[in-house]
Amino acid sequence: MKQIMRFAAVIVLATLCQASVAQQTYPVRPVRLVLGPSPDLLSRMVGQKLSELWGQQLVIDQRPAAGGIIAGDTVAKSAPDGYTWLLSTASFVTLAHLYPKLPFDFQRDFTPVTLMGSLPWVVVVHPSVPAKTLAEFVQIARAKPGQYNYANPGNGTSTHIVTEMFLHDANIKVVNIPYKGVAAALTDLVGGQAQMGFGITQGSVPHVLSGRLRALAVSTAKRLAALPDVPTLAESGFKDMDVVGWNGVHVPTGTPPAVIAQINRNINDVLKMRDIQERMTAAGFEIGNTTVPEFAAFVKRDFDRYGKVIRETNIRAD
Repeated sequence: MKQIMRFAAVIVLATLCQASVAQQTYPVRPVRLVLGPSPDLLSRMVGQKLSELWGQQLVIDQRPAAGGIIAGDTVAKSAPDGYTWLLSTASFVTLAHLYPKLPFDFQRDFTPVTLMGSLPWVVVVHPSVPAKTLAEFVQIARAKPGQYNYANPGNGTSTHIVTEMFLHDANIKVVNIPYKGVAAALTDLVGGQAQMGFGITQGSVPHVLSGRLRALAVSTAKRLAALPDVPTLAESGFKDMDVVGWNGVHVPTGTPPAVIAQINRNINDVLKMRDIQERMTAAGFEIGNTTVPEFAAFVKRDFDRYGKVIRETNIRAD
């Protein structure tokens, strides 16, 4: 028993020493944050603060080609030393279900670190649509199956999948019109070429406030401060539709736990800064700030339910 206790004490001491050394020495050179096609606004906001905190540069390396596959492959093949990160999004969750022969396995090859921020969706319709509530839209869509359409920023995107999730739950037929990107989809929605869509808050809210679009629901568990009179999907009868777009950080599997813990702590310290919170809120983000297990559970939930929707609705990427 004494030998076991001595052995346990050695293990605990070694772990504490590892954490202490990591905190004292990491990072000793620039850290690279690899992005897929996601906008780099949040990455640069957080990256600037981390660079100041460390005295080392956080370099933004954007690789938008192939819908994020190149970015994911780059990070998966990097040394697991904490110096190469992936800006993870729901797109990487969906890629795993849409492309069975990816050069990486998102669940196996990456370890979650933290959620930086999330972007809720707003269910919007063009003002020409007579529905004033989500229940009314569902009612008229059921009465006229296939006569309305929705703007989709790209087949296989998280917005596409979330929209199909809603249509499946509502048991309505609304025609999918795929576009090449969020801006093109939003432009035609505002112009009336499309009648309905799930829009990310930062793009949709200004058009809702101006009257060019009508908001019927938001996708978060709680109402948005920017749209306090708009009910949530749960309040509108869709209790399993608490979904958001998100930006997080993953690192290659095998990165030392002490380094992961420090990255998590440093990012979360930045997310607590008042000026960062003000800038994120102004940009439409909800602030993340999670533990490693919390973020892991968050990603696993999206992985499972997005996969279920993709299978049930036979979604294919472009």
